[in-house]
Amino acid sequence: MLKVMNLSKKFQSGEHLVIAVNNVNFVVPDGVFAAIVGKSGSGKTSLLSLLGALDKPSNGEIFVGGENVSRMSDLHQIKYRRDKIGFVFQGYNLVPNLSAIKNVMLPLEFAGVGKLERQNRAQELLKKVGIDEIKSRRLPARLSGGEQQRVAIARALANKPDLVLADEPTGNLDSATGKIIIKLLKDLAKKEKTTIIAVTHDTAIADDADLRFTMKDGKLT
Repeated sequence: MLKVMNLSKKFQSGEHLVIAVNNVNFVVPDGVFAAIVGKSGSGKTSLLSLLGALDKPSNGEIFVGGENVSRMSDLHQIKYRRDKIGFVFQGYNLVPNLSAIKNVMLPLEFAGVGKLERQNRAQELLKKVGIDEIKSRRLPARLSGGEQQRVAIARALANKPDLVLADEPTGNLDSATGKIIIKLLKDLAKKEKTTIIAVTHDTAIADDADLRFTMKDGKLT
């Protein structure tokens, strides 16, 4: 479960104080796919960076699986990002010279998982996201955008994270493929019993989420 309490992020921009995230509170249970919608500059990316321990809050607390992420040491946060968080990006961010299955195996290797277990877990996840064995051996350049995003989702789930953060996961996809990816995320949240948060400017995509929040001027509604 993700629990956010009184979360704020402030920084100086020249002479001005910018409040990127302004006293945000929300809860997303395990097995739920939630969407955060808002225009550019609303604070979505800043919030996602805080949730993923890529940035530190000015105030407030973030709990993931009962752990207080905002109070962790830098070293503990590195381990937290590796073991407890999965990231899905608009641009897929797959390693271009590795096959689809090796991309999914990569975070497991970083976590010290044995080769056979890595391979079995990757094969299982690729099957769940609809990538067959033939396509699993292909390099990313030989896959469509939708297929690359499926591989990226499988990679994000590799270490059985408590939380998956998706930054505009359908931004590079046509609307039909985008809807398929959102349904996939929603289904995987339940099957993998993980919390999945997606930020998007596309309200039509967000309508399919289990929970929907709107962000404006750093505040969440």
